[in-house]
Amino acid sequence: RGLGVCRNGRKDMALRCAASLAAGRQPRCPRLPRPAQEGTVRWSSAAKASAVKINEKASREKILTLESMNPQVKAVEYAVRGPIVLKAGEIEKELRKGIKKPFTEVIKANIGDAHAMGQRPITFLRQVVALCTYPNLLDSPSFPEDAKKRARRILQGCGGNSLGSYSASQGINCIREDVASYIERRDGGVPADPDNIYLTTGASDGIATILKILVSGGGRSRTGVMIPIPQYPLYSAVISELDAIQVNYYLDEENCWALDVNELRRSLNEAKAYCNPKVLCIINPGNPTGQVQNRKCIEDVIHFAWEEKLFLLADEVYQDNVYSEGCQFHSFKKILYEMGPEYYNNVELASFHSTSKGYMGECGYRGGYMEVINLHPEIKGQLVKLLSVRLCPPVSGQAAMDIVVNPPIPGEESYSQFIKEKESVLNNLAKKAKLTEDMFNKVPGIHCNPLQGAMYAFPRIFIPSKAIEEAKAHKMAPDMFYCMKLLEETGICVVPGSGFGQREGSYHFRMTILPPVEKLKILLEKVKDFHIKFLEKYA
Repeated sequence: RGLGVCRNGRKDMALRCAASLAAGRQPRCPRLPRPAQEGTVRWSSAAKASAVKINEKASREKILTLESMNPQVKAVEYAVRGPIVLKAGEIEKELRKGIKKPFTEVIKANIGDAHAMGQRPITFLRQVVALCTYPNLLDSPSFPEDAKKRARRILQGCGGNSLGSYSASQGINCIREDVASYIERRDGGVPADPDNIYLTTGASDGIATILKILVSGGGRSRTGVMIPIPQYPLYSAVISELDAIQVNYYLDEENCWALDVNELRRSLNEAKAYCNPKVLCIINPGNPTGQVQNRKCIEDVIHFAWEEKLFLLADEVYQDNVYSEGCQFHSFKKILYEMGPEYYNNVELASFHSTSKGYMGECGYRGGYMEVINLHPEIKGQLVKLLSVRLCPPVSGQAAMDIVVNPPIPGEESYSQFIKEKESVLNNLAKKAKLTEDMFNKVPGIHCNPLQGAMYAFPRIFIPSKAIEEAKAHKMAPDMFYCMKLLEETGICVVPGSGFGQREGSYHFRMTILPPVEKLKILLEKVKDFHIKFLEKYA
């Protein structure tokens, strides 16, 4: 009744009844017999208000708050899915509600998600995964025999012949054997040991795992991790989470984003004053910059790592994505081997590959592998222990990875269709890389280096001082301000260069080249028109 007594006159039950009401339960008085059938109890507005007040008093302060949470997690930033993408999601909701915008759709060019951009799956890969997922299809005449052969082999490596079972923490043995065979073929006969292969949840999982086992020390002895700037934000995010020290080395934008060993040496020597640099990360082909390193550059980097006793991480997920004439992918493993036993037997190297990029674009399967060589035997045991905590990578992703490394070969039933689909995807990407470079370089105030590989453009943009001042007033980085304006006026979602790192005073954005050609042309025209208007407005 809101008077400190319950409706049956009991003061001692008032608080209990109010609390029950606030929790959404019908209060009952123990003095009264339980009714045969529940009826509706009506409460006055005063009683409800009293119940809410009591419930508010009963609630206590949260255990987990921004102040009490893990500070390393709070420090993590991941620009590829950062504020600009959240804003794009809000705009999409507004469009669905019928709110008028100067565009009809949001084009998400922020992330390398091939299938989301309309790329068709590789038929053979999907056939094998389908057969593994639903083995009854093995009796169907609709599936080719070479796909069935691979599916049976994968299923024989699974517990209970089922993709739904856990695998070994290091991954299914026959798939690791196929990865090793693939590496040997790719590298012209350089030996690969299946015991050095670890299947992972995408390449990101492998990178984070290796960094986790590498980071140690405190103060000036804390592990420093050398990463390229611009970089893929996974690296800075994992470094923050592990409370390691990020050591930046800058790629040479004036020389097509080349890696210069003199810059590596400058970065290393400066870092020694405040940390213990012991990891060197390389992304080849580059993300977001798209450069492909030549053989001489890789040799120089390996010699530098050997000389300075650095653990090498080679992110090679775009190894199939090389477009420019005169460019060729060289794996760090192959070059290391060819440099001779002094290097091959000593330099510790972890290299990474994935189902998500290349011609496959199978991001959702989260398939990947890492090959780790020259690891101390005791550390090998520690690595397997660490991997065992997460039990195993997704087994369907392992199956998808197997088809990447064990595709149809000449003479097999599916070869002609497979090679046709693969070459179609890669040729299409090469055309779009050239188209993007050419169109950007026709726009005043935009400069784009050749897109030698990967699947992104990272153009440099001129931002007038007036726009920089307005960005500061909005507490935004200038290129974030630019990208927000681009999104709000055109519906195009790209990622500001500040999320990847860039030299002070320079501004960029990263944009994927994955949309279909016609949509990509529209996107590039919209960027061009927006940029010209932006310059006019803030001149």
